[in-house]
Amino acid sequence: MRKVVLYHLMSLDGVAYEDGDWLADDGPQLVAYLDRVIATQDDVLLGRGTYDYWAGYWPTSDFQPFAGFINGTRKHVVTSSVPTQEWANSTLITTPAHDYVTALKQGSGGDIGVHGSIELARSLLRAGLVDELRLVVAPSVVGHGRRVFESDDVQSWTLLEVGRGKNGTLFLDYSR
Repeated sequence: MRKVVLYHLMSLDGVAYEDGDWLADDGPQLVAYLDRVIATQDDVLLGRGTYDYWAGYWPTSDFQPFAGFINGTRKHVVTSSVPTQEWANSTLITTPAHDYVTALKQGSGGDIGVHGSIELARSLLRAGLVDELRLVVAPSVVGHGRRVFESDDVQSWTLLEVGRGKNGTLFLDYSR
């Protein structure tokens, strides 16, 4: 069975989205970690907001390795309406997301990535559909903003690996 792998950037206090410059620049280590995460993925799940933002940015970006990956990878978009922009290799999910992801996991292929897309990530975590976490934790306390982990449900994860960037960023791998 394929694995759903959630990749997210966050602060020490769990903030995953907030304007500001709180993510430490860990240059080569961060890029190497991202490269390792995406190397096993051949499908990506995106929420509508992330899709709209990324569809306007990544097709013309030269930031590697992610631009080549995200532009060439199959993207499955969870949305109730047609996006305003088209983006190569994108499919709109028209069935309930949980059913779609369950079926996608049963198919053949590599890992299925979830990048950004906080609401989608929360939904998949609540449904027990996320198999592994790849977290980049910046050495910053932001204090407010959107968090991926906002559930009252206790979830246990097993630590697989820990890496550290030159500026104190942690790279954490967990499995369910």
